Amino acid sequence: MRFKSIFTAAASIVATVGATVLVSGCEPTTTTATDEPLVVYSARKEHLIKPLFDRFTEETGIKVNYITDSAGPLLSRLVSEGENSPADILMTVDAGNLWQAAEQGVMASIESDVLKANVPAQLQDSEGRWFGLAIRARTFVYSTERVKPAELTSYEGLADDKWQGRLCLRTAKKVYNQSLVASMIVANGADQTEAILADWVANLAVPPFSNDTKLIMAIAVGQCDVGLVNTYYLARVLADNPDLPVQLAWANQNGRGTHVNIAGAGVTKASKKVDKARQLLEWLSEESAQADFAELNQEYPVNPSVGLPPVLQTWGEFKADEVPVTELGRLQADAIKMMDRVGYR
Repeated sequence: MRFKSIFTAAASIVATVGATVLVSGCEPTTTTATDEPLVVYSARKEHLIKPLFDRFTEETGIKVNYITDSAGPLLSRLVSEGENSPADILMTVDAGNLWQAAEQGVMASIESDVLKANVPAQLQDSEGRWFGLAIRARTFVYSTERVKPAELTSYEGLADDKWQGRLCLRTAKKVYNQSLVASMIVANGADQTEAILADWVANLAVPPFSNDTKLIMAIAVGQCDVGLVNTYYLARVLADNPDLPVQLAWANQNGRGTHVNIAGAGVTKASKKVDKARQLLEWLSEESAQADFAELNQEYPVNPSVGLPPVLQTWGEFKADEVPVTELGRLQADAIKMMDRVGYR
């Protein structure tokens, strides 16, 4: 069992400015309704999706074309294209982005017994508009030379004076931190969360970093002693440098549990190939694809039947926060305003 929580129970495509277009197969040819490829708008990087799409095509004969870009531009594109969008699936990271897509009316509700069985209920939209495909945990990383893991108890504890001049954070502009703060609002209420964030800012050793990898390296070289990252960033860094004096500790294990989020996908309202799109999502939720998903990005699979990559196994099981990920989307705007008010940027 990997978690001490309920996660263990249970046609052409034209590139817009800033988008990277990656199309599988050869030059376009005349297609019929039966061989027309699926089109995926993906905020996930090429190396994380292409191997899976290629294997799906090999196994099913269904071709997959895809466009990669950041979540915001992809969603804006879907909205502007409306019913004329060529996209059949939107794939993105963070429940907040998926929630926004559903709220803007570009996602279709689908029924799938396979997805209901493979994806825990709290990791999917109650109306079937999107489904989690991978879990990412955001927790402590710390200097093994200057911090004892027992000192790290909760996200709220980072507001303590003992961390003054010792804390590193990633920018508040990143959706990962916005969702974390949203989860804190659920747990602590708005007023208490805002006070905690103000103390985080007061404890910063250096201005927030643009990404988690830079934060990890800052701890390694002594710029700060503790920070918060998505676990797969540390897994990648340790794969290249296993002797790095930085390690992971699970947050809030005596309370609500460590904050978790998802990467996920859903079928677009514009899709004319709903059955094929549903088939791809179902395939991505099955054990074989889930194992590859986990290995490619060192994420936790949503399907509880799937084992973990070796690095994740070394970190052991942990208690995960059970707040429905839909709440992270609902409170995202409040979290952004709150972080701005306290000067966390």
